[in-house]
Amino acid sequence: MNQTDRKTAEGQEIMRKFRATAFAALVGMVLTQGQVWAQGDDGDDDDAAAGAAASTEASPQAEKATRASKDVPELILGSKQDQFTANQKDFELIAGQGYRWKISAAGGLEYKFHTDLFRNVWNNQIVINDLEVHMNGAPAWLEFDSDGTIQVQFTTVRPGIYTWSVPDLADRGMKGTITIK
Repeated sequence: MNQTDRKTAEGQEIMRKFRATAFAALVGMVLTQGQVWAQGDDGDDDDAAAGAAASTEASPQAEKATRASKDVPELILGSKQDQFTANQKDFELIAGQGYRWKISAAGGLEYKFHTDLFRNVWNNQIVINDLEVHMNGAPAWLEFDSDGTIQVQFTTVRPGIYTWSVPDLADRGMKGTITIK
């Protein structure tokens, strides 16, 4: 074997080792990332300690997404004093963050809660009286035939401004926005 052939063989051996090392590093990064996504999702985070709530008073620009789910301020539809009121109209969330959002009916009417948010988030589950509903898609709406609470757990995916409303009562003020930054 002459010197040129030896250098070519050594170069090929170095490239083979480099490719094997690069591939091993890539596989390691992929496996580590998958492990990070799997941590913190034990499937029953409804009793986990609440993180800082994001609302219109908070500064979402300063907040960063975390692995722990955060509570969205509860939305209460109606009250005993005013069946056509909502305790909060607008909400601000952070893209990539997991959230728990309690939506309650308290006015004694039938409320059909609709939002385009559900089509733009990853829906984890809906909890009603500690019973969990897991979906493979978004719910069309939440319907309250009587007073009660439904908790929706989701992860924000797509930034944007989304609306929520009780369609038949939107003209009476039962509507608002959900902004994901």
